[in-house]
Amino acid sequence: MADTADWDVASDRVSHAYFPHRLSPLTRAATAHLHVDSVELGALRIAHIGWGADVSVDSEHRGAYAVNIPLSGYLQSRTGRHEVLSTPGRGTICPADTPTSITRWSESCSILGVRLDRDYLHREMVKVLAEPERELPPQIDLTTGDGRSWLQLVQSLSGRLRTGGGVWDNSLVADQLSGALTSAFILAAMPEDVGGTQAARPRIVKRVLDELESDPAKAWTAADMAELAGVSVRRLQEGFREYVGCSPRECLVNIRLSRARLDLLDGSGTVADIALRWGFTHTGRFAATYRAQYGVAPSQQMSQ
Repeated sequence: MADTADWDVASDRVSHAYFPHRLSPLTRAATAHLHVDSVELGALRIAHIGWGADVSVDSEHRGAYAVNIPLSGYLQSRTGRHEVLSTPGRGTICPADTPTSITRWSESCSILGVRLDRDYLHREMVKVLAEPERELPPQIDLTTGDGRSWLQLVQSLSGRLRTGGGVWDNSLVADQLSGALTSAFILAAMPEDVGGTQAARPRIVKRVLDELESDPAKAWTAADMAELAGVSVRRLQEGFREYVGCSPRECLVNIRLSRARLDLLDGSGTVADIALRWGFTHTGRFAATYRAQYGVAPSQQMSQ
């Protein structure tokens, strides 16, 4: 076996970065190849972890869910009656406050781990699905559709957050992004409901539009809009496409762009100030979206 102190140090580092756990090495290898880092985003924490050795890990995941996504190698996990084997393209979902055993974390396995606060996730599930809490599945497919889009979003944000500083330290931005990531995870993890309610009716769509017009700078998430409408996110999206011709998010962006244009014409602040004022967290993306909408760059608009 490797030196106990070495394993203790490694285990302690991972506990602080992700979840407290009980570690059992399955090899005589040393821990020299351990790598771990993590970043926080509102109610989320995103970690990169690789032990560099075959190990088993037991945790109760107190107060939060874990989504363990192998970027290489494999994970064998057991939670209650569920046994899950995850390889790249699949993520293991570990429920909060429930004993889960990763019976083998392979030597070559490096994971992208997403920690989601239990209470926050439960509230967002009710908003997104517009029904009482449903149990998450033990595994999520990240190879197609919503799952692949969510993984790409997590990886992109993780990379930006690890550089530190800038707009990412703004609490308003962090809350908006963590809400978007959580809603996207729920939609990716939960299967489409069969039958269900009809798409949102015109008056419900108008209610949401009125609120977006009233406060477009608010850190709106898809879950917030669905909760306001009293329908699921998918039903609200269907209603908007039927009666408005675009998604709720596209409507919100258009409203924000129109408000930003007025401020640019008035010269009330820098381009970056105005972008952030109206909910655009990335100045470069705001500039590209603005040019696509109005045919000129925001800086050019200010000089007119």
